[in-house]
Amino acid sequence: MIKLVIKLVLAALVANAAWRLGSAYMQYYRFKDAVTETAQFGGDKTSSQIRQRVLELASQHEVPLAEDAVTVRRDDRGHIYVDGSYTQPVDLLPNYHYPWTFKMEIDVFTAKPPKIDSP
Repeated sequence: MIKLVIKLVLAALVANAAWRLGSAYMQYYRFKDAVTETAQFGGDKTSSQIRQRVLELASQHEVPLAEDAVTVRRDDRGHIYVDGSYTQPVDLLPNYHYPWTFKMEIDVFTAKPPKIDSP
């Protein structure tokens, strides 16, 4: 009987840790997807405008991204690079916060479509 209780407690701890870590990764992937979309459709925006939008997205997604933790750069071929990282505490065990680091390295190609002049 005690063996069964111990197994159930361990299974509950593992399930709790998986749920908490999975939730943190879902938040990260939603944020990363939003940043990718911003960069992908930001061909007509400056690097500082894209960077500001990334910080707004971090606030919206409740991601603890510091202002100096994100860089946006572009090249003359139409690529936009967004790099950043943040550390978020994840409760793997009750009352135990493990600092988990999430990194994003986004490289998108933007092709601004030509404007069509109306007659």
